[in-house]
Amino acid sequence: MRSLGLLAVVLFLVRSVAAQDGPGAAQIQVSHSGMVDMNAGSMFLMGLSSGTAVNPPGWPMPMIMTHFGNWNTMFMGLGFLSDIQQSGPRGGDKLYSTNWFMTAAEHRVGTSDAFEAELMLSLEPATITDRRYPLLFQTGETAYGIPLTDAQHPHNFIMALGFHYVHQIAEDVTLDLYFAPVGDPALGPAAYPHRASAMELPEAPISHHWQDSTHVSDDVVTAGLQYSKFKLEASGFYGSEPGENRWIIQQGPINSWSGRLWFFPTKYWATQVSFGRLAHPEALEPGDQTRVTASAEYTRPMPGGSWASTLSWGRVHNTATLRNSNSYLVESELPVTRRNLITGRFELVDKDDLFADNLDLQQQLDVLYGSTFRIGAYTLGYTRDFDLFRAAETGAGFNFSTYSLPDAIKPYYGNRPIGGNIFLRIRLRRPEH
Repeated sequence: MRSLGLLAVVLFLVRSVAAQDGPGAAQIQVSHSGMVDMNAGSMFLMGLSSGTAVNPPGWPMPMIMTHFGNWNTMFMGLGFLSDIQQSGPRGGDKLYSTNWFMTAAEHRVGTSDAFEAELMLSLEPATITDRRYPLLFQTGETAYGIPLTDAQHPHNFIMALGFHYVHQIAEDVTLDLYFAPVGDPALGPAAYPHRASAMELPEAPISHHWQDSTHVSDDVVTAGLQYSKFKLEASGFYGSEPGENRWIIQQGPINSWSGRLWFFPTKYWATQVSFGRLAHPEALEPGDQTRVTASAEYTRPMPGGSWASTLSWGRVHNTATLRNSNSYLVESELPVTRRNLITGRFELVDKDDLFADNLDLQQQLDVLYGSTFRIGAYTLGYTRDFDLFRAAETGAGFNFSTYSLPDAIKPYYGNRPIGGNIFLRIRLRRPEH
């Protein structure tokens, strides 16, 4: 009921402003790859990726754009069919699919404002069986009431359902209002499913829960103000991670908050720092979390596509254990030629819950070696594109991961654990003429 009330306020605001747009109002008729009737607010909304997060403005986001009457629509989608193999006592293997589809409908309001509704869906609750796929040293959330270790959970069927209203206060000043029953608050960089540098990697980063895990949150309300190259945002949201029923929207009280400051030095850069306090994010862990992140993303158009790179850091403080843990990520995608892409992801993460599914062992290791183990994950990959459909990019590829780990946990993981993915990929794109 609370969400419906907030939505009614947003829609009333849109209707009230739209009523001021009479026949004499100035209109900007623009054709932008199938888009019509665009203005400054429309262009602002086109640059968003997840919630109010953005990739560098110069990145040509892969999508299909068209219009229905005066409504501009955008369709984005990405799917992988992957086979993963991992070594060691805690490694696993599985055939699985990570995937998502997103659509947005945007309408000009007045001469410079705009409204947008967005919906993002994923079939991962069905295409990832047993509520997980193997991923060495990954932690976070639960399956069948047990903490997930060395495994990644699927995304929810409804990954995002949100509404934007953009108001142009002055030529260089834009107000962005965002409400989402399911959405992404102002915390962290662009989430990895949307990030330009992660588009050829089917598996999640093991630093995910330090940097961008809030991208599927409930009851999100955000206000942002952009001035020239700066954007300041504040969010309230329900801080608990999604439950195990991935097919439903799980609402809760707005009990968490975050703030984020963006700086865009040029159209090829997007940098941010953010801070948030999350109320009891993990179902089986005591305490709240404070999270700090900082990141820099860079993209540069090239003949074969775009070179995209991300440098990111995240720090989590648990208010119950009083522990601080850090994560570091470097990620890049380089088109060597039009059809050949090389990818890399390198991470260092402080893990204190690798044995959360075995409390006796976790307590024993805690006494002997301390609570936290720094893990290094180093992934290199290759994708070969081939043309099958006009409106989709299809490709096949693989990646290979090695890990560094303390001697204390090598008896449980092996001395040199490795992992690999072989995958097929399909992604929506603008049809080539």
